[in-house]
Amino acid sequence: MKPAERVAELRKLIAYHNHRYYTLDSPEISDAAYDALVRELTKIEAAFPDLVTAESPTQRVGGAVLDKFEKVTHRQQMLSLGNVFEDAEFQEFDERIRKAMNAEEVQYVCEPKMDGLAIELVYEKGRFVQGSTRGDGAIGEDVTENLKTIKNLPLELPGKDLPPLLEVRGEVFIRKADFKRMNEQLLAKGEETFVNPRNSAAGSLRQLDSRVTASRPLSLYVYEIGVVDGREFATHVEKLDALTAWGLPVNPRRTVAKGFAGVKGAWSALLAERHDLPYEIDGLVVKVDRSDFRTRLGQVSKSPRWAVAWKFPPEEMETKVERILVQVGRTGAITPLAELTPVFVGGVTVSRATLHNEDELRRKDVREGDQVFVRRAGDVIPEIVKVITAKRTGAEKPFVFPTTCPVCQAPVKKVEGEAVQRCTNRACPAQLAGRLRHFATRTAMDIDGLGEKLCEAMVDKGLVTSVAGLYRLDLDTLTGLERMGEKSAQNLLDAITRSKDTTLRRFIYALGIPDVGEATAKALAEHFREVHALMKASLEDLQKVKDVGPELAASIRGFFDEPENRAVVEALLQAGVKPKPPEVVAAGAFTGKTVVLTGTLSAMGRDEAKEAIEKRGGKVSGSVSKKTDLLVAGEEAGSKLTKAKELGVKIVTEAEFVELLK
Repeated sequence: MKPAERVAELRKLIAYHNHRYYTLDSPEISDAAYDALVRELTKIEAAFPDLVTAESPTQRVGGAVLDKFEKVTHRQQMLSLGNVFEDAEFQEFDERIRKAMNAEEVQYVCEPKMDGLAIELVYEKGRFVQGSTRGDGAIGEDVTENLKTIKNLPLELPGKDLPPLLEVRGEVFIRKADFKRMNEQLLAKGEETFVNPRNSAAGSLRQLDSRVTASRPLSLYVYEIGVVDGREFATHVEKLDALTAWGLPVNPRRTVAKGFAGVKGAWSALLAERHDLPYEIDGLVVKVDRSDFRTRLGQVSKSPRWAVAWKFPPEEMETKVERILVQVGRTGAITPLAELTPVFVGGVTVSRATLHNEDELRRKDVREGDQVFVRRAGDVIPEIVKVITAKRTGAEKPFVFPTTCPVCQAPVKKVEGEAVQRCTNRACPAQLAGRLRHFATRTAMDIDGLGEKLCEAMVDKGLVTSVAGLYRLDLDTLTGLERMGEKSAQNLLDAITRSKDTTLRRFIYALGIPDVGEATAKALAEHFREVHALMKASLEDLQKVKDVGPELAASIRGFFDEPENRAVVEALLQAGVKPKPPEVVAAGAFTGKTVVLTGTLSAMGRDEAKEAIEKRGGKVSGSVSKKTDLLVAGEEAGSKLTKAKELGVKIVTEAEFVELLK
């Protein structure tokens, strides 16, 4: 293949994978494979400089350093949305629209309200020529060079029938996973981390040095058209479809809803999915679909009369730090925690928040008695966002980090290259209790009834000294524990016995190898197919496994080099634990298909259903999209079922699903 042909092919591949990762959140290749494509393109362009163009992915590294941002006057005003917070407020909005339009019912388009920075993109004949911030709505700042560094922003539109002039409005943001990874890298360098994705996205886009912007993992979604030459749209849905056809990144998560009931359903469904989404949102944007209605409704000041943001309950609240203590995890990590005056945030009452590690505690300067802002994201333990220093009285007490483990009094040590401090005693009761709890979790050995308190009680009483000790417990021993009746003890013993019949994937994950999660455990099981083969694997052998790099390989090898860990594995096998290798995937009803499970399944658990699908060559996803091939609807199926119907996804009942498995 000629260099020019390979360059064109590589650019097309890289653009495709950028779209899969940053727009669809559905990558098809590993980071290493993606990097290899970029390296190959860079190498060819270095050898043939005449093939380099401004639109090449290699030119997204930034370079221009500005003294200041030039001002940009928007051809059409960029509006900001008004907010509603309660059902009654949206009902008033809907009633006002219906009355003004003399309509019994109005159709709306509902989209996630992204928590990022609003921008405008200008394309001339399909080529990106200028980008700017919203500013005051009339005049913004020229951030063209910085926007060019965003990987899923097309520098040249690949679509057809492109208008001579196209102004697009959108949102620049940072995905949750990218934000977490970025902060972890900053912590490892000893640098200050960012407070939240929105602030870091806004700050990154407004850097005078575009090379700094290029180093930040920014993403983009577009959601509106401003000025456009030669095209008219009857509805907002038509606009979004046109943007997609022109190759621009449009959020696939949108719903068409009618009236208050329809919008309320969309709002509730999005709120339920909020923490499963790969990006931060703080509400639902509701827009009148019909363009003629929008024209007649007009705007007031800087806000349209035809759209509103229906905000979610606040995720950040103010409370007081009552005291600071430390917790010892299964790997010995010493984690500082703040005990708080209970506060309702993100739909639950919060009384504790993580402070991550000593460096983070010092950076935020959290003290006992401080007033703080607390954020809850997902089902994880909440975190303190910021100390309200203006409310300090002088009575607040700085926390002194312990030099010995609070559980076993062994020395605490900070390993070079790590942010956390660890208890140096692997026999520490807190570590053992943590390992027991991890071993018993649903996605590991699935020992129902073995909770945190019971694990701690077993360790305190000296009933077990390793996870293998669980298989030596008997009824008399368990009934001797406080609040453990004979029936509960027998149920636990039955669950422990059932756990002996497990899969190699679950077994590997249950061992608690540092940095080995469920996905890596699955990859290791598929590659080695037997636990002793894994235990004997060299660093070179381990790096042949998908997504296992040098550091992870060293972590796995180091785990099995410990005599104690090898002894535990052998003791588990001698106790009758039989980890089965993965079944060879045979072509069937699920081969190559993406399946979503929703509702309650009576014939099997959710994890069992997932394993059954994966054994037959399928992939299980947590959300419904246009890429979903099949939805399995159990009892009390909710928003995912509604979404599947809207997208025309094939839906089967649990009984039909069981037949497909056969």
